[in-house]
Amino acid sequence: MVVGILGMRAINVGGKSTANSSGKVFQLQLPSIGGKMIGGLFMYNHKGEVLISRVYRDDVGRNAVDAFRVNVIHARQQVRSPVTNIARTSFFHVKRGNIWIAVVTKQNVNAAMVFELLTKTVEILQSYFGKLNEENVKNNFVLVYEILDEILDFGYPQNLDTGILKSYITQQGIKSGTKEEQAQITSQVTGQIGWRREGIKYRRNELFLDVLEYVNLLMSAQGQVLSAHVAGKVVMKSYLSGMPECKFGINDKIVMDSKNKPGTEELNKNRSAIAIDDCQFHQCVKLSKFETEHAISFIPPDGEFELMRYRTTKDISLPFRVIPLVREVGRTKMEVKVVIKSNFKPQLLAQKIEVKIPTPSNTSGVQLICMKGKAKYKPSENAIVWKIKRMAGMKESQLSAEIELLPTNDKKKWTRPPISMNFEVPYAPSGLKVRYLKVFESKLNYSDHDVIKWVRYIGRSGLYETRC
Repeated sequence: MVVGILGMRAINVGGKSTANSSGKVFQLQLPSIGGKMIGGLFMYNHKGEVLISRVYRDDVGRNAVDAFRVNVIHARQQVRSPVTNIARTSFFHVKRGNIWIAVVTKQNVNAAMVFELLTKTVEILQSYFGKLNEENVKNNFVLVYEILDEILDFGYPQNLDTGILKSYITQQGIKSGTKEEQAQITSQVTGQIGWRREGIKYRRNELFLDVLEYVNLLMSAQGQVLSAHVAGKVVMKSYLSGMPECKFGINDKIVMDSKNKPGTEELNKNRSAIAIDDCQFHQCVKLSKFETEHAISFIPPDGEFELMRYRTTKDISLPFRVIPLVREVGRTKMEVKVVIKSNFKPQLLAQKIEVKIPTPSNTSGVQLICMKGKAKYKPSENAIVWKIKRMAGMKESQLSAEIELLPTNDKKKWTRPPISMNFEVPYAPSGLKVRYLKVFESKLNYSDHDVIKWVRYIGRSGLYETRC
């Protein structure tokens, strides 16, 4: 094991010692690399340009830099091995993003120890200036050389502990921001908002908000819910003057729980809160405020845009229940009875109701009786299509059909496809409600009370199926 003293740093390697200046005693992370040492360490960008060059031994010349570039980085065929031998010189390399780091030696070193050195070097550099890329290396090249001089001495690994290194290399690395961070800084400094231009004026300030939800259901013939979820979106039409800031609140469980305290009267209202599984927002929404205050705050684009998407799987109010009854009378006749029940408030009306009941492919004729709406057999679709214009809540309707079948030699039993349903209802099946929608505009002299707001809820069928 090699022990070094930082200060008059006495490093004992194979019976030899060197001197340097500091004053702490430390134990090395790595033993000497198989009793040998490395000749140099180089960093390249993806073009093969040298960013960092540190030569530790005289037996490695500058021509080694070009040899690695030509034979590895610019090689015609992809070099899969991390170890390359060129003219009795060994090159050990790792690639991180668009940066190549290569260790060069002419001695027979322990390869595992070299790769441990490279990995540790990458970790140390990342701890100082974050992501290892060309821009960060160029911005911190003085710091990189200082770190290399501490972790390697005359080609021997010395201190590879990040905590110890940071105790005496106290310089902070310069981190280059991501594109999102740079765009946010630009927006904060210049006030630039890419999705809305300044100087917009309307005679009447209006906001239209549509909550659109699609209910997906798979139910067994016995009425058991096998799977159900709601995919929803909030679409907004904004006709507002100036650069207004809007605040939008919904009855999400996270929001409601943060507002209510145990023992308060408002706890009863929390029963109507919904659990949103996941959601996505338009770029105008300030995510930092949503995470801290659970408030959806934004400067809206002009005109129509999609404010958010969400998905829920719990406590879904299913608008319709389909009850099928299929009875096969011999091999040439089948009786079908389908009852649909509406499960919403009586004062609400469902529209565009369509029930598609599948029939066998050898159907020759169908006799239909329905209490409400119109029903028709469509041979091209192998289905009975039942349409009802409107239906109030807490009502039910029934369709009966006698299906005549042609004799067939096919012994395979008809696999009954599910009955599918389409509809539109004037409420949100997930239970989502808009609690408030406020508008603030400081520069122009209009307030939240001057804005006309419209909120509409629409629930539609997605894949709404019942097995029969």
